[in-house]
Amino acid sequence: MDLLTFALLLLVLLCVFLGAGLWIAMALAAVGYVAMAAAHPSPGLYLASSFWEATGSWTLAALPMFVWMGEILFRTKLSEELFNGLAPWVRRLPGGLLHVNILACGIFGSVSGSSAATCATVSKIALPELKKRGYDEDVAVGSLATSGTLGILIPPSIIMVVYAVAAEVSIVRVFIAGCIPGLLVMLLFSAYIAIWAKMNPAKQPRPEPPIPFAEKLRQSSKLIPCAVLIVVVIGTMFVGWATATEAAAFGVLGSLLMAAGRWTGLGLLVLDLIAWAVGLIPFSQFWPIAFFALLGLAAGERVLTWQSFLDSVKGATRLSCMIMFILAGAAFLTKAMALTGIPAALAEGVTHLNLGPYGLIAILTVVYVVLGTALDGVSMIVLTTSIVIPLVQHAGFDLVWFGIFIVLLVEIAEITPPVGFNLFVMQTMTGKEQLEVAKASMPFFLMLVLTVVLVTLFPVTLVTGLPDWLLSR
Repeated sequence: MDLLTFALLLLVLLCVFLGAGLWIAMALAAVGYVAMAAAHPSPGLYLASSFWEATGSWTLAALPMFVWMGEILFRTKLSEELFNGLAPWVRRLPGGLLHVNILACGIFGSVSGSSAATCATVSKIALPELKKRGYDEDVAVGSLATSGTLGILIPPSIIMVVYAVAAEVSIVRVFIAGCIPGLLVMLLFSAYIAIWAKMNPAKQPRPEPPIPFAEKLRQSSKLIPCAVLIVVVIGTMFVGWATATEAAAFGVLGSLLMAAGRWTGLGLLVLDLIAWAVGLIPFSQFWPIAFFALLGLAAGERVLTWQSFLDSVKGATRLSCMIMFILAGAAFLTKAMALTGIPAALAEGVTHLNLGPYGLIAILTVVYVVLGTALDGVSMIVLTTSIVIPLVQHAGFDLVWFGIFIVLLVEIAEITPPVGFNLFVMQTMTGKEQLEVAKASMPFFLMLVLTVVLVTLFPVTLVTGLPDWLLSR
């Protein structure tokens, strides 16, 4: 059997497994076993070693902690405080409170790292408020469906961690690279809302009366602890004070203290002061503990119960195990494919087509958007990494840039019918048909496409320049 026929057979086998409802991780491992059996007499040994290498990585330890951080804050009142805290600052802009959708999804997305969770949580609070105040429902629904995807673009992002591990690149570098594209997407979304509002004044509610600056600060005060936590978690990575795993651990500690409330923070601060005063700990250990204790003290009332704590642990464990299982199956498939020589042959075949770098990117864009109609983002990345990375490297693209490129395409896939996850979420939240939600999302969909074009045309300025500059200092 020639290599092309064998590759097509493996592809058909994978489609059959996935279509039959087999778990993605099991489907990947099963196809990898078939491929490995054709190239090596002992495929079981490779299966065991691949699973261990894929899940026993220190780098991957950041994943469950970032997931847990998001789970803890997901069970606090953050989503309610987001809308109330951001609304006073944007109500006088063209489009008014519709801009809150963009900002709230950006902030909550950086905490949760999940597109679906961001979309569902912010929509639950924002939609009733916007409807009550007379905002256009289509623009509200479209902005929420697409802004929810910011959860996977703004660091710390679960999908970015998965890509960095799969492609063997720095997690911190990928996180930093996502900052400018994330802000660019938010800016384009808000710009469209402002332009739409100017062109459709009849669909806007009456302007609300101005609020004194002191009142704006008072209404936004409860957002400060969460904003500080996000800045600290991301900032310690950016300046090189902590690895991604250490920053994730800081995030878990800070989110637990914030959810536990002021009395827990006060108690920890007192114990920390006593330990430092009697010489049990040096100042270098005293101040980080004091900082997080102050976060808990500033957070206010206690919202963490034993039940919500256990729920957060269960949720984080379930999601982390699912992702690691998929990564393990993909790692085995990657090793099997390498032994068969299919990726090298495919790379050579694409080279002979003389597509050029942008031709390859155009084909990959179509492939990922099509895959996104049937698979979630994590599965898309781990399923294609072993095949795509050699092609991208051969074409001369930076793997960090390609990670951001893939994440943007995953965002587009999240709102592409018929299986766009965020479309399902908004369909559930609003009771509208999926095509109605997709139609409302179309202008924002085009903004995402424009972002993909811009990061492709200006890769250094918008993506790789910032991590190169920060990490070289």
